[in-house]
Order: sequence, then C-alpha cells, then structure tokens
Amino acid sequence: MARDRFHQSVRKALEKEGWIITNDPFDFRVGGIDFEIDLGAEKVIGAEKDGHKIAVEIKSFLEDSPVSAFHKAIGQYDNYLLGLELYQPDRILYLAVPVSIFNTFFQRPFVKLALERKSVKLIVYQANQEIIVQWIH
Repeated sequence: MARDRFHQSVRKALEKEGWIITNDPFDFRVGGIDFEIDLGAEKVIGAEKDGHKIAVEIKSFLEDSPVSAFHKAIGQYDNYLLGLELYQPDRILYLAVPVSIFNTFFQRPFVKLALERKSVKLIVYQANQEIIVQWIH
C-alpha cells in the first residue's frame, strides 16, 4: 500500500513526543482479512512494564473532494477498529489529520457529529513542523 504524503512527518512528530515506533506499517491478519495500518507505536509510562499502545492511520486530505476523503477515512477507521478489537484489543486506534483540514472541514457540523457518534480518536498534526498539535480522545 502506498504511504501517505505526510507519513514521515507524523512518524517524527510521534517520536518527538516519546513514542517508540514498533511497526511501520502495522500489519496483521484477522478473520481472513489482511490489515495494514500506517503506524504502530508504544510509550512506556513510568515503571509500567506494558505501556500505552496505539495504531495510527495517517490521512492528508489532499484529494479534490474532502467529503470523499472523509468517507474513505471513516470507512477505514471503522474496519481497522474492528480488526484491532479482535487482534489486539489493548491497542488504541487514532486517525491522524492535518491541522489545516481539522480547522476547516472537520469543524463542519455534520463532520463533527459523525466523529462524535463514531467516537473517532484524532491526532491533529502540523506536517511541515513535524509536530502534533492536538490529541482528541
């Protein structure tokens, strides 16, 4: 699968925040289906042996239609979420989106409602600075 244009920027942003990238990509098979999420990462918290584990699907929203890109992203998120529940239920899935699309398209009432209803967890990133602007749980 082709990497998203901002894949390396998000990876570096996570590493800056202390995440250890364990899978690039995070591949697994469950229920006869192969899954490939962009990144798998872990962060050890204090003396905790098993830290937090996340999977991150990175999206750029550079397509002509942000609505089509949103439909695709949410469909992938739903499928990946179910796959992770069966494969590694302790791993939390995030959808990574650029701050520019978050501040515009993601503020539309329908999009906000869809994200809320589906309990989508977001990482909002600034690609050119390689930073995470916001975590939304």
